[in-house]
Amino acid sequence: MLYRVSLLRDHDFRGLFLADSASQVGSQLLLLALPLVAVSALHASAFEVGLLAACQTLAFVVIGLPAGAIVDRLRKRAVMVVSDGARALALASVPVAWWLDALTIYQLYAVALVLGVFTVFFDAAYQSYLPHLVGRERLVEGNSALEGVRTVAQLGGPSVGGYLIQFLTAPFALVVTVAGYAWSALCLARIRKREERREAAGRANLAKEIGEGVRFVLGHRLLRRIAGCTATANLFASIAHPLILLLLARELGLGAGTIGLLMSAGGVGGVVGVLVNARLARRIGQGPTMWLAIALPAPLLFLVPWAQADWRLALVVLYELCAGVGVVVYNITQLSFRQAATPEPLLGRMNATMRFLVWGTLPLGGLLGGVLGEAIGIRSTLVVAACGACLAFLWIVTSPMRTMRELPVSSRTLR
Repeated sequence: MLYRVSLLRDHDFRGLFLADSASQVGSQLLLLALPLVAVSALHASAFEVGLLAACQTLAFVVIGLPAGAIVDRLRKRAVMVVSDGARALALASVPVAWWLDALTIYQLYAVALVLGVFTVFFDAAYQSYLPHLVGRERLVEGNSALEGVRTVAQLGGPSVGGYLIQFLTAPFALVVTVAGYAWSALCLARIRKREERREAAGRANLAKEIGEGVRFVLGHRLLRRIAGCTATANLFASIAHPLILLLLARELGLGAGTIGLLMSAGGVGGVVGVLVNARLARRIGQGPTMWLAIALPAPLLFLVPWAQADWRLALVVLYELCAGVGVVVYNITQLSFRQAATPEPLLGRMNATMRFLVWGTLPLGGLLGGVLGEAIGIRSTLVVAACGACLAFLWIVTSPMRTMRELPVSSRTLR
């Protein structure tokens, strides 16, 4: 815990930390509230819920690559501030429309698309800004501290958000997320450390810059394996997540507060992941830590279709708990490696390329989950998702990372 105390003494990192805290709490509520707006307020079908999930992530496919090159041209803090403001405005339209009795599923699709666009820019800037703020030698510390924020938000966000949704209704509960984005923008605006912009002469050809980022990732024998693993895991997780909410809300008839409480198990697992990550990596090595973090929780998804509104809800809790541990351990390890292995001028494009590759499967998964949910039922679709999730770790375990105790950081030796 000492490294977190040390980092929080730094004014600028503290600003990023507070911004991330507010944004993560709002985002955790959004993950629950937006689909529940569709399910409870608009009585959406499984296909409509899946399409809504696809709209939230479609931007990673459409603009993911140019966004990285654009971010590398701009000051990343400014990109994050603008993105937070735009997301707050778009999301604020939902409770307003609901209050005016004018909310439709098509507005939710549009809001989801706007949120996705500015999330693309925010994430590309956010992951590229941390090395500038704390230095490469403290990346694992910085990522662990920020991942701790995410896991605490996961722990309390869904349960608190569920009861907010239950008492305020889902549309008005989104006001909390709007406030989170606004607070995040304010905290980021107060960061003192300024970035240098790249010279105009070195950034004339956008297509060329995008190509440099793509070639760097795909030409890197470890980064492309990480991309394949994460993309596969995300594909099947995006099939499963909306349908788990639909299973709990519609087939089992649970209230939003109870659903939020069940989903908060992922946050408990995330806290455990933050605590054990460094010790696990020291004991078995970074490479084994990565593939085990993906491989071990995946089979537990087979338990979720057996859930009923009785003691068998514990099956959902068990899956969410173990998945939370795995996601956090995997993310800290692979993200720190990606940042350390990439030259600073390429960070935005590397992150955007990785996001394009690994989040590009999310809209496909959401759409596929909606189609399969209508065709073969929610529970059968969750079995399909579990089968696919069990394959993701093969990308890592069939690579040199399988036994690496320390992942190399010199990109010149990895081509």
